[in-house]
Amino acid sequence: MTRWVAAINHAHRRAGYAPPGTDPRVKTALAALPSSPTPSSPQRSRRTAPLLVEDLTTILTATRNTCTGWASHVTERRDSALLLIGFAGALRRSDLETLRVADVTTNRPKGLHIHVTRATGQHDDRIPTAFLPPTDNHETCPPCAYARWLHVVKAWDSTGRPGVIRLLRHPAPFDDHLCSRPLPKPHHPHVPVFRPIRKNGNLSATALSGSAIQAMIRRRAHNAGYDDAIVARLGGHSLRAGFIAQALRNGADIHAIMQQTGHVSTAMLNTYLPTPAATNAVTEIGL
Repeated sequence: MTRWVAAINHAHRRAGYAPPGTDPRVKTALAALPSSPTPSSPQRSRRTAPLLVEDLTTILTATRNTCTGWASHVTERRDSALLLIGFAGALRRSDLETLRVADVTTNRPKGLHIHVTRATGQHDDRIPTAFLPPTDNHETCPPCAYARWLHVVKAWDSTGRPGVIRLLRHPAPFDDHLCSRPLPKPHHPHVPVFRPIRKNGNLSATALSGSAIQAMIRRRAHNAGYDDAIVARLGGHSLRAGFIAQALRNGADIHAIMQQTGHVSTAMLNTYLPTPAATNAVTEIGL
């Protein structure tokens, strides 16, 4: 019910109308619903599986090793940037879908600031969401991945297909950090960061949809050798869920996690804790 109301609110906001879900009567009705399904209610049989750092590394390696031409390099750069920014920024699928180039600002050499538009009360506000610093490994560095993709975006917006071909027909090897260099300035800062890519390598002017993001994550995981049962449980939320799960398992400060995710209470974060089987004392006795 909550997701349905959120979808209805989103449709109204995009059409320029007041979101009906903010009405006190709707809020009261939602608050009165049981917090868990009754025995006669359908259970949510599957949760979105998180993608952890090890998973991302495996998927990114497979993605980059299978590039066979300039068009595949275009898709690799977009997908690598989306996976790393979505994970490190703990972004929702809707955040990735609506992200514009102007929403990503640099603080060289310290990293990227991500801003998204989210509903806060009665207004849609552009609020700071996440800070993405450079990482030790350039292959999994979100600012580097963004820089590689932004070069493609600028080439396409400047000279179209010929410019992208010149950039990627013989691409420079990705063997060091790129995030310490100045980022290219796209001609159109309000274009979507992540866009559909046709099979011939041409970029669309529209934003990549949420369903396309989910399909890309599943396709990349499948190509990396993941079991079909696991692939079926992956989705756009796997990146945000993976960040939270990985941070909790690594013992990160709970308030630092909340600052990145935007959560206002710890209740939701508890659902990402490892299962009892993963923390059972048997695993700690050295067998």
